[in-house]
Amino acid sequence: MMRKITILLYTVLLVAMAAATLVEQARGTEYAALHVYGTWWFCLLWAALTAVSVIVFFRRRVRRLSLWLLHGSMAVILLGALLTFLTSSRGVVHLRQGTPVNTYLALDDAAMRQRPLPFTLRLDRFQVIYHEGTSAPADYRSEMTVETGNGRHAATVSMNRIVSESGVRLYQNDYDKDMRGTYLTVNRDPWGIPVTYAGYGLLFVSLLWLLLDPQGTFRRLQRHPLLRGAALLLFLLSFSSPSQAQRTLSRATADAFGRLLMVHDDRVMTVESFATDFTRKISGRSSYRDFTAVQVLAGFVFYPDDWCKQPVLKVKRGVFRSTIGLPARCSFNTFFNPATGDYTLRPYIEEYYGGNQDKFHSQAADIDDRLFLIQQVRQGTLLRLFPAGGGEKSAVRWLAPGENLPGGMSPEAVREMNAWYAAAKNDAETGAEDHLKEMIQALHDAQLARGGASLPTPLQLKAARVYNHFPFVTWLFMLNLALGLLMLVSLMTSRRLPLARLLMLMSWLVLTFGIALRWAVRGNIPLSNGYETMLATAWCVLLIALSVSFRQEGFVRSFILMAGFTVSGCFLLVSHLGQMNPEITCLMPVLNSPLLSLHVSVVMIAYAFLSLTFVCALSALLVRRRDEVLALLSRLFLYPAVAALGIGIFLGAVWANVSWGRYWSWDPKETWALITFMVYALPLHQSLFPLSGNQKYYHIYMAAAFLTLLMTYFGVNYLLGGMHSYA
Repeated sequence: MMRKITILLYTVLLVAMAAATLVEQARGTEYAALHVYGTWWFCLLWAALTAVSVIVFFRRRVRRLSLWLLHGSMAVILLGALLTFLTSSRGVVHLRQGTPVNTYLALDDAAMRQRPLPFTLRLDRFQVIYHEGTSAPADYRSEMTVETGNGRHAATVSMNRIVSESGVRLYQNDYDKDMRGTYLTVNRDPWGIPVTYAGYGLLFVSLLWLLLDPQGTFRRLQRHPLLRGAALLLFLLSFSSPSQAQRTLSRATADAFGRLLMVHDDRVMTVESFATDFTRKISGRSSYRDFTAVQVLAGFVFYPDDWCKQPVLKVKRGVFRSTIGLPARCSFNTFFNPATGDYTLRPYIEEYYGGNQDKFHSQAADIDDRLFLIQQVRQGTLLRLFPAGGGEKSAVRWLAPGENLPGGMSPEAVREMNAWYAAAKNDAETGAEDHLKEMIQALHDAQLARGGASLPTPLQLKAARVYNHFPFVTWLFMLNLALGLLMLVSLMTSRRLPLARLLMLMSWLVLTFGIALRWAVRGNIPLSNGYETMLATAWCVLLIALSVSFRQEGFVRSFILMAGFTVSGCFLLVSHLGQMNPEITCLMPVLNSPLLSLHVSVVMIAYAFLSLTFVCALSALLVRRRDEVLALLSRLFLYPAVAALGIGIFLGAVWANVSWGRYWSWDPKETWALITFMVYALPLHQSLFPLSGNQKYYHIYMAAAFLTLLMTYFGVNYLLGGMHSYA
């Protein structure tokens, strides 16, 4: 009876959380917080589930300390959350430079009320720290004087750096447009945070113990005779009509042009890097016919009339293309009336921004964005090639011809910049490429002399050049999917595919090299967006499959290799598709934290393991062979998956508390990650899980459970949004 009540409460809670994310998307965050997450019945559900679980736990007379710690940590975390809910106070304080403040605004009974601070704050200076040479913020910094009963002292609040004073935590929140005021989040939680952090610590220890315990289920699975051990898994947890283009620069001149530096999307990069992104955005590929990306860019810069006739623009399949009757590739001129010059997309774009954002108008807006990008290149307004400033009182700025110039730039420098651009276009038009290369070299020398601290390091420049000529994702998704298919055929025909493990090792090494190049170019670990996390997950899948295969034989080894190739190939294919932007950009200030890198890395390891459980389930259901072996493999992957996901989720909670003073905010990504954790944790409780004894139903459950992971990663990002939608 108690088991049924536990399952019922567990299911109701999962459904309530899932429904709440849909309510939040439809009615807003405040509505969901007020009518779901902050209600008495939601808290009662958690309390009832905790109480019933404790009763079941004692009735089973569990004696293993690791299980006591694990389930006890959950109770401590829930107790901490309750204390935060009952005793914490949260608000905001607005500081203006030179004006002392000793109160803050707090939300009290759905109304904002003034509350006293146990000290006085005075803002001395607020400043935005930019990535050198760009307008991309790297940090927001509030320098203050704090006055208490014991005297005065200086304090600085910035992103991922809080100030704790007299039991109050201060976090950087916002700032005034005139740069003379700042908004700080105030968080008073004297009981909830220490109790919750204690629960996190117990959870980390108990999850690792769950995997290391010699008497635990995970270690017993490794010793199962059907699997012949998989001890190396522990190693992984240490952490219109075509026409010929008339003209463009020769490859040699284009290569020299590509080595110039410029600023785009608030990052100093080579022209070649920008050209690669530009060509990929408009054509769907990093080249066009026999022309390199730099030649395509140079064509639109120096020979715009010729290149606007070329069918470079890729038009995706969809209702807009079929309704208008457009070919798969169009030219820039396709969208302008040849007689009047009118822009044919204008009425659709006006309707789109007027609120009509169905699939037809959304595709029109996508084409409009890419046409505008081409227009900016034609006009030269994106070519921010000229460093200016950099003196004692000014930072380096990179300018394009015709851009509003910063104060202090001499008229001679302005004339020099405009003269270079005009002379370069003239040389290209007249075919004087030798002189053009000399001008390019002279500009490159001037960039190095004037760029100062904004310049990339020599290592970053070399890595960027290799990265631009190394389409490793395209190569690997085709290779891995092809090898996965061959491995599937070998499993069905009981034939061995020679060199499969060597090929997987080579695939992993190539992917490692590609990620390392991206890391070198970016300057920090590449885990900050969907594209990069897809690469990381594919990397983890290959490493897991490769490591486990060394301790397996026969069918199990072949299956693991097949799963590794197929799953990694699918992740790489997803990253290759247009839904994920491979462009490298500056890191947002809030994301510039080592806790974020650790949080995402551990979660990606969990996703890799869970993907392998899905392949086990799907194979068992479709092929109907070796059900017992596949069920054992699935459980072997499930234990480290749940452990990594649990650790990753709560590492994210610590990061959130450090960054903006709230370790759990019921953001859709957080909620669905918790749902995924709970869904996958259920099969580990074999006494509670009624399907664990039936292999067929177990595999059906594990296949269906994968939908929660897809919702967590893709559904939240593209449907529900929230604070984590950038990921």
